Amino acid sequence: MMIRPALATLIVCVSALAFPLCADASSGVRFGIQDDAWLASGPGTLESRLDTLDRLGVDVVRYALRWDLIATKRPGQPRWSGDPAYQWGAADGVLKGLRAHGITAVVDLRFAPEWANGGKRPNSLPENGSDFANFAAAAQNRFPWVRDWLIWNEPNKAGFARPVSPEAYVRRLLNPAYAALHAANRSVRVAGGVTGPRAGAGGMSPVAFLRGMKAAGARLDVYAHHPYPEEPRSETPTSGGCARCATITMATLEKLLREVQRAWPGKHIWLTEYGYQTNPPDRILGVPQTLQARYIGEAALRVYRAPRVDMLIHFLVRDDPLAAGWQSGFYTVGGRVKPSYAAFRFPLAQLSKAGASTTVWGQIRPRSGRQQYRLRVFRGGWRWVGGTARTDARGSFRRTVPVGKGAKVRVYSPRDRAYSPPLVIR
Repeated sequence: MMIRPALATLIVCVSALAFPLCADASSGVRFGIQDDAWLASGPGTLESRLDTLDRLGVDVVRYALRWDLIATKRPGQPRWSGDPAYQWGAADGVLKGLRAHGITAVVDLRFAPEWANGGKRPNSLPENGSDFANFAAAAQNRFPWVRDWLIWNEPNKAGFARPVSPEAYVRRLLNPAYAALHAANRSVRVAGGVTGPRAGAGGMSPVAFLRGMKAAGARLDVYAHHPYPEEPRSETPTSGGCARCATITMATLEKLLREVQRAWPGKHIWLTEYGYQTNPPDRILGVPQTLQARYIGEAALRVYRAPRVDMLIHFLVRDDPLAAGWQSGFYTVGGRVKPSYAAFRFPLAQLSKAGASTTVWGQIRPRSGRQQYRLRVFRGGWRWVGGTARTDARGSFRRTVPVGKGAKVRVYSPRDRAYSPPLVIR
């Protein structure tokens, strides 16, 4: 069974990228995945898929409970004998399985049944906030070990919420659920917002939506956001974003930090959905698979160093079988492993470079505690740098290696007998 503590920040301050590695960075960052379809009905058995998560070394898994599918009938209305008000379906097995493997679940509640929203589509908000509060309480009582909750999904976008209104979101969803969940369990953490990085057709920018939530009196423990790149083929986790726009991507994470602190001083942030699609198969929005792998390491370092950011969730594990779906998995539809699989297990990123010396940061994610690792560099041929070393208690390390621009570095985990993808020094 894999039980991993949250990943801690480094103690030493290092000036690189956007944030310093300082004591004001988050005291614990959890890295995880979301892929509901793969978890519930992917290849193999649920147990084999949970074993895959153990090998990846995830701290947390995001999983959705769809109110419209779980509560097709209004609780209390006449039903056939033995027909429950709530039918939890695959969620029972998935959430209990995650618990058995020591993997924390962060659960989002979304989509309204017709009886609650006036017979409209599931993305239409409920007419009465108390109905949603009852569902939230029922979910907490069904899964009492769950402590982390997300309220809805990207309510600033018309595809996920009708109306797109921060006031309606706060009044009909967030505040009722916040009160119900805290009444059911005092130790829960309820994340509000769960905003998408841009408005989209008929939507609101995350900046406008966040400010509207504050004006509407939002109650929350954490603010959640999805910092997908605006222009995936030109934007990296650390560069290329629009600082003056109302969008918020990983490249402009500082903007989110400022907005959240202005609205709710001291509150922390969860980044609960993020990833790059790959080409192949997506020839329009995808990046090369080797670049996707590099960005996993760069995004991990960026979040690791950011103050008050406590979570980063990668979306997906396996590419969507539909061409119009999302193609950001560690596996192709056919089950072929992409470089991103190893990059998630052993993220490696360039921290700084001075002449012929480069400082790298990385992690060994499977298991908990101090882990053995070795570094290998390529300059005309692969060679080891030093002997076997150990990470800190959270699986992280920082090393300076005698290589400059154009050289390659990779980390090796002796226990896993596996390497990270090569990191090309810039």
